[in-house]
Amino acid sequence: MKKTCYYETLSVERTADSETIKKAYRKMALKYHPDRNPDDPDAMIRFREAAEAYEVLSDAHKRRIYDVYGHSGLESQGYNTGGFSGVHDIFSAFSDIFEGVFGFGHNRPQRKGKDLLYELSISLEDAALGKEASFTVQRQEPCQDCGGHGQKNGTLPPICPTCKGQGQVVRSQGFFQLATTCPDCYGHGRRVTDPCPACRGQGWVNQEKKLAVQIPAGIAGGQRLRLSGEGQAAGLGLPRGDLLVQVQVADHSHFERNGDNLYSQIEVSMTQAALGKNIAVDTLLGGLQDIKLPEGIQNGQSLTLSGHGMPNLRTSLKGDLIIQVLIKTPSNLNDEQRELLERLLLLEKETSESKMHERINKKKNWFFNKN
Repeated sequence: MKKTCYYETLSVERTADSETIKKAYRKMALKYHPDRNPDDPDAMIRFREAAEAYEVLSDAHKRRIYDVYGHSGLESQGYNTGGFSGVHDIFSAFSDIFEGVFGFGHNRPQRKGKDLLYELSISLEDAALGKEASFTVQRQEPCQDCGGHGQKNGTLPPICPTCKGQGQVVRSQGFFQLATTCPDCYGHGRRVTDPCPACRGQGWVNQEKKLAVQIPAGIAGGQRLRLSGEGQAAGLGLPRGDLLVQVQVADHSHFERNGDNLYSQIEVSMTQAALGKNIAVDTLLGGLQDIKLPEGIQNGQSLTLSGHGMPNLRTSLKGDLIIQVLIKTPSNLNDEQRELLERLLLLEKETSESKMHERINKKKNWFFNKN
């Protein structure tokens, strides 16, 4: 289905400034809000279309892409232009506009810093045992010179005169009161007037931070661990984001993993396979283990060592080690080996001929007995 032009959706000109776009969106959102139109499905569609249009046109970068390339340009850049899944998603995305309207925004959670992502590589042995891993990340830390306040000499910045320290400004529009984040202090309630030279008034500086995370036994590559409050700083007095540790398990030279099971291969001689001899096989954590080959095992068949695989992340029960047997054909034979194999070949031929004659005799006996 062809998408409607975002400017047409909000009924604004292409040259409209951000404030005009914001007012147009708020007007449409209030008009088509589901609470006002409970029995009108078309109103919900218009409500979502307006939210989608505002999401793009209120963002300078997205708007530039849209103006030049349209909807396809946004999609090619990885932006979702499919709207929102529900009314609460829309209010979460545009809380500054709806705050103080229809009861939304009064219990809005405190803004926190951005989450960080760190990729941590571990060995298969570490994934099986679990371990505490230390690593270093680059993140924002409070400025030591100003104590994180951003004001020179570490003093508290003065209260913002625009919002009187509330962090919000309230505007009356008809019957409604609209509370938005203060444009001068960005919601902090205080405004830096004499910036700290070390952090340029930001209150934070980029530094390396050493952290540690507990790797649970049985973790698989691609899984993430969350360290709450170890992400990026948000600003003075605001909570940090989280740090997501994405675990990558390095390839092993001898074992491959599939779920909780491990797979490996072992070479044996044809005499070991034929006679069913004992052999030593390597395990991931238990060292060498002796196992007995079944007599006459064939090339490519597998043996299973129960409980020598990976621990399950939830139950801690271990999977199995499955070993594929590869039978190695001897080469570069000496005279004695060749003679033994020739004798074996002769015996096999005699045995085969004997069995063939036995089958022929059985058929003859069956024929004569029948007649």
